[in-house]
Amino acid sequence: MLAVENNGFEIIPELFDQRRIASVIESLYASPLRRGRAGVRNALRIDSVRDLATDSKLLNVASSVLGGNAIPFRATLFDKSFGANWLVVWHQDTALPLRDRRDVKGWGPWSVKEGVIYAHAPAHALERVLAIRVRLDHSNEQNGSLRVLPQTHTLGVLSDDAIHDLADNIPAVDCHVAAGGVLLMKPLLVHSSSKVKSDNARRRVLHIEYAACLSFGDGLELCNSEIQPVVRS
Repeated sequence: MLAVENNGFEIIPELFDQRRIASVIESLYASPLRRGRAGVRNALRIDSVRDLATDSKLLNVASSVLGGNAIPFRATLFDKSFGANWLVVWHQDTALPLRDRRDVKGWGPWSVKEGVIYAHAPAHALERVLAIRVRLDHSNEQNGSLRVLPQTHTLGVLSDDAIHDLADNIPAVDCHVAAGGVLLMKPLLVHSSSKVKSDNARRRVLHIEYAACLSFGDGLELCNSEIQPVVRS
């Protein structure tokens, strides 16, 4: 996994067959979890997503990058279509879910989303996290595929102005991945995505995050409570 260390991202094509992907999609629509305009938070509560996140294929990949036994702690479904469309500007993923709020230097601002505490984290914590994006649809120029600025994950947590300058000076790479393939991504990698351009295009992605250890010291611990299955009423 040298590419993800050097460039901040790596594509692994055809990791899962179409039958597995179709099964995950079916279970996502059968789930009672609340859906937002952009998709579903806390998706690890869905059996098929939890099974996918703990599949040996993904765990082995994540463990080899993180240098330990990888633990999935958060999963999000992004569901972008012509009817639910949005533009994502250049940014880094810096917010992490935590069990408790503690006043520790370098952490914050804080927020609460659907009962989960979040804090923007310092670089030393984000460097210990890996995101694996499992493609449920083919990702291409028509459906708002991810764009990245290679090697920007090595620059620490950046200001909006610094990110804007990098976007003006570093050639972007379009990450086109077929359904069943995965994209490995460091949270500090600067990335964006465009809107879906066609009414018959769709981009569904399961964004699963892993860490080798849930504790960051100073009483700060990642919250992986969503690993508990959802209870049907």
